[in-house]
Amino acid sequence: MTSRFYHLLANNLAAFITNFTVWFALTFYVYLETRSVFATGMIAGIYLVFTAASGFWFGSLVDHHRKKRVMLGSSVASFAFYALAYGAHELAPEGGLADVSGVWLWLLVFLCMLGLIAGNLRSIALPTLVTLLIPEDRRDRANGLVGMVTGVGMLTTSVISGFLVAFGGMFLTLLLAMAVTVAVFLHLTFTPLDESRGLPAGDAPAEPRRVDILGTLRVIAAVPGLFALIFFATFNNFLGGVFMALMDAYGLSLVSVQVWGLLWGLLSTGFILAGVVIARTGLGRNPLRTLMIVNLIAWAVCSVFTIQPSIVLLTAGCFVWMFVSPYAEAAEQTTLQKVVPFERQGRVFGFAQSIEQAASPLTAFLIGPLTQFVVIPLMTDGAGAALIGGWFGTGDARGIALVFTVAGLAGFVVTVLAFNSRYYRQLSAAYAGEATREGADARAA
Repeated sequence: MTSRFYHLLANNLAAFITNFTVWFALTFYVYLETRSVFATGMIAGIYLVFTAASGFWFGSLVDHHRKKRVMLGSSVASFAFYALAYGAHELAPEGGLADVSGVWLWLLVFLCMLGLIAGNLRSIALPTLVTLLIPEDRRDRANGLVGMVTGVGMLTTSVISGFLVAFGGMFLTLLLAMAVTVAVFLHLTFTPLDESRGLPAGDAPAEPRRVDILGTLRVIAAVPGLFALIFFATFNNFLGGVFMALMDAYGLSLVSVQVWGLLWGLLSTGFILAGVVIARTGLGRNPLRTLMIVNLIAWAVCSVFTIQPSIVLLTAGCFVWMFVSPYAEAAEQTTLQKVVPFERQGRVFGFAQSIEQAASPLTAFLIGPLTQFVVIPLMTDGAGAALIGGWFGTGDARGIALVFTVAGLAGFVVTVLAFNSRYYRQLSAAYAGEATREGADARAA
């Protein structure tokens, strides 16, 4: 690992903390102001729609421009949108931000989401820099460190967000976001980064600077099973939309916002621990096998961690989820970094982000209203309460809990099927011995 890589990790950590402090704080703030599961589901849905829609374009920006310049532009855009969100917050009339049907609340949400989305450029640029700066045999460990940075960010973010909302609302949150974004920009400006190795040779024709979806599809199709990996992650994110839309509402039904923020700080140590372990041991000879195993563990836990209204059970389940998540992310990134030509990696990572996130908005948009207007009544005084309410429990929170259980069972079944599929065997073989040749053939085509 080089010092430049550690500087980039630190810079991205600060940017991650900034952006996701806004995310957590906004979700906490809107739920506490409106007490609406529908509103929190819509926030998750808006974020995921923007993420899915921007991935192709962001990937092209990463491939066609120097990575440092792209990340600096990301900081400038985030600062601008947070400044506009701060203005909207200050100009909103009294009670305007507590009205789910009002313009001011959704203007604030919209501007904060754009600031977050601008930060997603970094999540596409960083794995390409791992390819550029880290030798192939150590990239899985580097990806583990990226996961550890995510965990440290989650730890800091959740704690900061809970207290910011409790004592200063979005006013202090947005002021902090703007200040740290400026610091991140200045630090990266003075961090040297030689990207000449990633540029095409002098006699190589330059690629047109456009969103080349067909070319990206050809690169992915050249590696047997790679489409299947992306679609598998897409299904996981389809179910993951349930957790993004409902987890905060469920947690806040059990504890106060301060406790919930501190609890997420504790839970995020799972990310950190996993990152440390991956950085020391790697992902094994077959990262795809690791991906399947950790998914089986994650979905098995998710099917039971809300089976009773216990904060202890929820905490234990979420910790396991946090611990295995960096393994899944690092396994997918390590695979893509090996089998995809470097000059196409931004677009492939962007494509994967768009496709994988495309399912989550549908879930997030649907699950809030579905839970609010169908599942919660079902588990309050409907057929569900009569059938299983005696041991599962009844009421609003138990309706949310039932959605988690069903999602966990569905994820477990699909992972078993994927683990036994020919696509898994094909991509494992490509990673083991044929990926380099296939990638070269795709590049030549």
